[in-house]
Formats: sequence, structure tokens, C-alpha cells
Amino acid sequence: MTGIAFLIPIALGLGLLGLGAFFWSLRSGQFEDLDGAALRILIDEDAPVDE
Repeated sequence: MTGIAFLIPIALGLGLLGLGAFFWSLRSGQFEDLDGAALRILIDEDAPVDE
């Protein structure tokens, strides 16, 4: 029983920490342009190499 009393506050604290990190990332604009980063890999800006 003492194990549960020890683990429940830890689990709640980690959950609140994760929720806080999620709201921080929303506020800082991490989820503004989800498609831009995915499509940026397809843009070929390198000049061709002359051999």
C-alpha cells in the first residue's frame, strides 16, 4: 500500500509536467506549420555537380 501512495503522486506530477510542456509548445508556435517541415525535404535546392 505504501508503494501506491508513493507512485500516484509521481504519476500525477509527470502527467502535469507533460501537460505543461504541451501547452508551452502550443504557446511558442511549435504546431503552426506542420506541412512545411514535411514538404521541405522534397525541395531540391542543390546545384548539379559537374563531373
